Amino acid sequence: MEPAFVFKAINILALVAWAALILLPRWPALHSALTYLGVGLLCLIYSGGLIGVLSALIPAGEGGANFDSIAGVRAIFASDVGVVVGWTHYLAFDLFVGLWIARDGDAKTISRFIQAPVLLATFMAGPLGLGAWLLIREPAARRAGRFK
Repeated sequence: MEPAFVFKAINILALVAWAALILLPRWPALHSALTYLGVGLLCLIYSGGLIGVLSALIPAGEGGANFDSIAGVRAIFASDVGVVVGWTHYLAFDLFVGLWIARDGDAKTISRFIQAPVLLATFMAGPLGLGAWLLIREPAARRAGRFK
């Protein structure tokens, strides 16, 4: 399969999943769909792509694509397959973190108006949104007596 096609497909999948997470009611079926059809499918695509990247790493040897140096990692991302695999990694983990934020916020009865910008930040810049959520959740949960 062409890397450009996979790249477009995973972007559409992630965009639809994030839109559903932010805009739709949080039904248990939605959470399951986002977990298995969103995160799970991205993990499956990642795993398939990783096999291709790893097979390219084995013969690379010293000075080629590897995880031991900046130059080696740069060589991994120098290929379209490497970029798609790396991007899929980001999309899967960010969506998983977004699901956790949504579930945690709902469990602590933190307003969806507060959750929405944090979820957008997580979608656009993963660790930024997660860091913001960690700052927001604790005081809000303590005030509500729901810190778990």
